[in-house]
Amino acid sequence: MIEIGLVKHLQIQRSSLKIGQKPLRYYDPAPLLAVPGLRLTPSGAAGSDGTHELLDVHNRRHADTRNQGPNSLSFGFTSHYTAMRDRFGPHLADGVAGENILIASDRTFTLADLGTALVICGPDGRVARLVDLIVAAPCAEFSQFACFSDMPLTPGELRTALQFLNDGVRGFYARLADGPDAEVHPGDRVFVQA
Repeated sequence: MIEIGLVKHLQIQRSSLKIGQKPLRYYDPAPLLAVPGLRLTPSGAAGSDGTHELLDVHNRRHADTRNQGPNSLSFGFTSHYTAMRDRFGPHLADGVAGENILIASDRTFTLADLGTALVICGPDGRVARLVDLIVAAPCAEFSQFACFSDMPLTPGELRTALQFLNDGVRGFYARLADGPDAEVHPGDRVFVQA
């Protein structure tokens, strides 16, 4: 296994980040909630507000689930946010794309760089193995948000933004490997399994 970074930030999406109906639908990161730890299950991610379990909207158990099979968990990299800010501007704060797990790293990653699994290890022996990794393809709404434009993007502008944000720049999806539930906390070490 090759170490690629540390968990920097954890969050859930309490509800969809896409608001409204097409063609007027837009991206709003307000439903994002930072959590001190994530419980990963076969159904998806759950956080806590200290009193109650809070399900991520991509968790199959969420009342308004947006789970479509391969998107139960998501992760991204701080280096990808650096690239997005360089391209689109400072409004793209770390985590604004909505991934559950943000990994601090100085290099960018494509799907091919991530091997067969991502393994997250806590100092107390906790292990979370994420498998079935795929690119989280960017949507038009996030692309519009990234471009920070009040006016709809032209087809050419949208295509250019989508192309830049693809190939993992916007993030990746995964699922928890078969086995027991797992917990992830900031500071946990992240490895690629070939």
